[in-house]
Amino acid sequence: MLDLTYDMPKPKVIAGAKHDWELVIGMEIHAQVASNAKLFSGASTAVGAEPNSNVSFVDCAMPGMLPVINEYCIEQAVRSGLGLKAAINLRSAFDRKNYFYPDLPQGYQISQLYHPIVGEGEVLVEMGPGVARLVRIERIHLEQDAGKSIHDMDPNMSFVDFNRTGVALMEIVSRPDIRGPEEAAAYVAKLRQILRYLGTCDGNMQNGNLRADVNVSVCRPGQYEKYQETQDFSHLGTRCEIKNMNSLRFIQAAIDYEARRQIAILEDGGSVVQETRLYDPDKGETRSMRSKEEAHDYRYFPCPDLLPLEIEQAWVDDIAARMPELPDAKKARFMADFGLTDYDANVLTAELDAAAFFEAVAQGREGKTAANWVINELFGRLNKEGHAISDSPVSAAQLGGMLDLLAKGEITGKMAKDLFEILWTEGGDPAEVAAARGMKAVTDTGAIEKALDDLIAANPAQVEKAKVNAKLAGWFTGQVLKATGGKADPAVVNAMVAQKLGL
Repeated sequence: MLDLTYDMPKPKVIAGAKHDWELVIGMEIHAQVASNAKLFSGASTAVGAEPNSNVSFVDCAMPGMLPVINEYCIEQAVRSGLGLKAAINLRSAFDRKNYFYPDLPQGYQISQLYHPIVGEGEVLVEMGPGVARLVRIERIHLEQDAGKSIHDMDPNMSFVDFNRTGVALMEIVSRPDIRGPEEAAAYVAKLRQILRYLGTCDGNMQNGNLRADVNVSVCRPGQYEKYQETQDFSHLGTRCEIKNMNSLRFIQAAIDYEARRQIAILEDGGSVVQETRLYDPDKGETRSMRSKEEAHDYRYFPCPDLLPLEIEQAWVDDIAARMPELPDAKKARFMADFGLTDYDANVLTAELDAAAFFEAVAQGREGKTAANWVINELFGRLNKEGHAISDSPVSAAQLGGMLDLLAKGEITGKMAKDLFEILWTEGGDPAEVAAARGMKAVTDTGAIEKALDDLIAANPAQVEKAKVNAKLAGWFTGQVLKATGGKADPAVVNAMVAQKLGL
């Protein structure tokens, strides 16, 4: 396991206010379940299809159509719960949430209020090297997504695309344990990383496959501690919910604005109204959307079309036995097995594809060298040219083969960079390319020594300067490398220069 100090959440004190205020945040993450079919129908979930082409009679709420639970969506929810170290409820049930949805034909949403499929869990959020915060998960429940209303195609009417209608969502509800905008963004990023490792949600925020509702409130110092003691939410102040956030940067900006807005109201003697708000990224502010509903406003009742869902412990155990290695465990293993720093391990495990690529390169090789090449050369070039790791022109086998040549001393560091460029643009086997291009390091120390001796004999004044100022010895190294066409190992030349000059 990672060697972490569990740091208690520190309050975010808002600067510029008359009094000290602390920020309290809870989040509801809507994560689209990675499944080829919807939660209660066999309609496709493929992105980019023609409007209203991925719609079944069940999704359209045609008379007599009844929902049928997609077992794979249940399995994905269980897998997500296990990945968050949460309790799996062997008995759960679906409820009807009654609300006007113009893009949900049945006029209600099938969700889980009273008996969710997943209970309490946790997410470990790293806030710096060796320091982590624990955000508690209250529950994960399954529900169906609504469609999409389109208002900008005609000045007189709106259109509706039902393709998303009925797509399975996991709503992951946190406790109000998050204490600042940066922590909120880090929590969402970590949760998205875990779900991607599990394969239960692709985490694509641009497509709306992972969205966050952010509950923000402010309280005076000491009130949060009272909440911790009593679990009485009244100590945390009146909360406002910011809906449908799909950007880590916007989440931080929206929280900061909303906290300042609430503080300004309270310090002017007013009261914060509990409501649902939207964030306007163009204006950098939140605005009122509607008054905040409570559970009783939705008139929840058990869904009469679906029996309670009962699963067996043996089935859950089988899913647990097939769980992949998760980010924290992979990071700890990379640090232990490959001698990586905390920073390098974080970068290399951020995405599952990147971690797999690095591990293929590093297997049987020096870990730190492999990490440097993957992070600095490969990732740098991929980012510059807008490639994903899956589209890398240089494969893990090619990069590993090049590192083998470097480790054997057959090529120098400079040659390796030149070879990497050729592999990137032209491809090929590293050893064959190096041989064909005459990329072979000068390993004959006799030839290097002769070149250096000739240089020393021809430049006595420079020798004296180098003996006075050792930094000037680099001139000799540069000249020897130049004389050998850059094929000599700089480390070997440096050592020989220091020996010859008595440095």
